[in-house]
Amino acid sequence: MIISIGVRRDGPRSFLGFDVGPAEEEAFWTAFLRQLKERGLTGVKLVTSDAHNGLKKAVQTVLTGAAWQRCRVHFMRNPFARIPQRNKVMVAAAL
Repeated sequence: MIISIGVRRDGPRSFLGFDVGPAEEEAFWTAFLRQLKERGLTGVKLVTSDAHNGLKKAVQTVLTGAAWQRCRVHFMRNPFARIPQRNKVMVAAAL
């Protein structure tokens, strides 16, 4: 299940939509983003997510001009999944 949340320039967050499907597939993301646009989504400047290639490609296709950035939580999870437990405190401090 994926959930989309929008953040306005002045700060308030809005629930945009949700769907269930293969979250790494470009066709799924393309259809989901098109549905959001059909319901009135406009002015998207930035998409923040995990680094699913399908989502990144769908953003380029459907949300023309929007930038993409890696979610900080997902960015932080990757190194911690690969380093020994004894080094996690040092790596956390460095990051």
